[in-house]
Parts: sequence; structure tokens; C-alpha cells
Amino acid sequence: MELWTEIKIAVNAHDIEKVSDIANVVVPYGIYIEDYAKLEQEVEQIAHIDLIDEDLLNKDRNKAFVHIYLEPDVSPSEAVAFLSERYTAENIEHSIELLDCAEEDWRNNWKQYFHPIPVGKKLLIRPSWRNDYDADGRQVLNIDPGLAFGTGSHETTRLCLEMCEKYLKKGDSVLDVGCGSGILGIATLLLGAEKAVGVDIDETAVRTAKENAEINSVSDKFTAICGSFTEKVEGKYDIVLANIVADAIMFLSEGIKDFMKDGAVYIMSGIIDTRAEEVKKSVSKHFDIIEEHLENGWACFAAKALQR
Repeated sequence: MELWTEIKIAVNAHDIEKVSDIANVVVPYGIYIEDYAKLEQEVEQIAHIDLIDEDLLNKDRNKAFVHIYLEPDVSPSEAVAFLSERYTAENIEHSIELLDCAEEDWRNNWKQYFHPIPVGKKLLIRPSWRNDYDADGRQVLNIDPGLAFGTGSHETTRLCLEMCEKYLKKGDSVLDVGCGSGILGIATLLLGAEKAVGVDIDETAVRTAKENAEINSVSDKFTAICGSFTEKVEGKYDIVLANIVADAIMFLSEGIKDFMKDGAVYIMSGIIDTRAEEVKKSVSKHFDIIEEHLENGWACFAAKALQR
């Protein structure tokens, strides 16, 4: 019988809502939240009893846990790298434990889960270690995600790439906020962009993005920057990409306007469908949503800055 992988994330109880929102980006199902901060009140409200098992009463009320369950064909390493990066960015203290799968297994064997996949009408994403593919006339994007989030297999990345294919014009400049493995920026260069800048707060992601640019022979057009985009990035761009989490998109959107040329398109992904309307309402303070795409529980928006 094939084993699923359990990722157990331990955090401070007051962070549990934000932690679970970020966890939902990894997988929109199979998540279990263990939080005993309001045990007595919740038991009383739900069961209308005041007799609670002693083991439960002895639980640490200051700690909470999110349990994520991944199918056998999903790579734990990519999920763990993404979660750790985002929690660190939010200054959330956390520890991550893998169960039912030894560390050496997921570090060494995760590559078997990724296959060449066509995206949109023009791209084929090829894991750099796979040679069994037929490009069939598509541009081949060679990707080695390492421990940085982004192989192209997740809906959020694919939806973003499909929007890029639609709105990108030859010669455009592109900014990718939270670039991860660099997959989005590199893809835009293969689709005809003149230059792309990827920025991420994680040093591993920036290093991986640079390596992937070299693999795809676009290093001369791709710049990877480590740090906050508002502090490190200069200039204005034709396309701005943000494949991150809902809270980050809402927080960053106002500042992103300053990096957009007149008529530029802002493409947002990584938004779980249950928060899509909330994100739209927030983003619409600064942008006009020109297209939205919902698929398999995820939302992707394209927008232009409001003219005032």
C-alpha cells in the first residue's frame, strides 16, 4: 500500500489562522488543524457538556498544529520549502516535521514525481533531469526547482503562465514578485519578453532562479534579486507577476502600482477560491480586474491600474 506523507507544522496558537491559510496553498484538502486554545468554550458550544477528557485538558494551549496530508505522487520537499519560506516571510515561528517518510527519502527521491507538462499553447515545462519528452513545437522551459517552490505542476503556476501567454507582448519587461524557482520570469523570456526581474526574500530561491536562467540560456536577460521588492527593485515594467498567497497579494498590491508602466498588466495567482472575493475587493481599490480564471479551487486575476 502506498503511503501518504504527513507534514506536521507546529506554531504559536495566535498564528494558526494565517498558518492554515498559507498551508491551503500547498493543498486545498487533507488539512487538519489541532488547536486547543479555546477548548472549553468550543466543547460547551458544540456538545453542551463540561466534561472533557483529561488528556485534552493537559494539551499545551499556547501551541497549535496544522497537519497536511500529501498523496504519494506529490513531492514533500517542494511543499516544505514553500511553507518554510512563507512562514519566515510572515515572521511566524514554526517547526515542520515529516511523518511516514524518512528525510533521506524525500530529499533524494522527490524528482520522480515531476514529468514534462504542456502549459497553455506555447510552453512545455521539462524537469531538467527528464529526457523522455516530445516538445511538439513548443518552447521548452527547463526547470530544476531544487528546494525553491515552483515546478509548473501546481495550478497556481500554470494559471499564471497561461495569463502571461495571453497578455505578454514581444519586447515587454517583466517583474516577478516572490519568484521562487524563477519559472515565471524565465517563461516570459522564452515567450518573447526583453527582460525579466525576479525578486524573493529567500536566498535559496534566488540562487535556484539564477541557475535555472543559466539552464535556459537567458542569464543575460534575467536578474534575480534577494530582498523586499519595494526596497531592492528599480524601474517600471509592462507585466508584474505575483504568484504568492492571498494575504501577501492584498498587502503588496498598492505598492506594486509604482512599478508598473502605463497600461501594464498585473497578474495575481496563488489565491485559494474561498478567498477570491476578498482579494478582488481589496485589489479593486487600486486596480481594475480585467480577467479572472478559476480552476480546481484556485483563482488567478489579471488587472490594470485604475486611472485617477
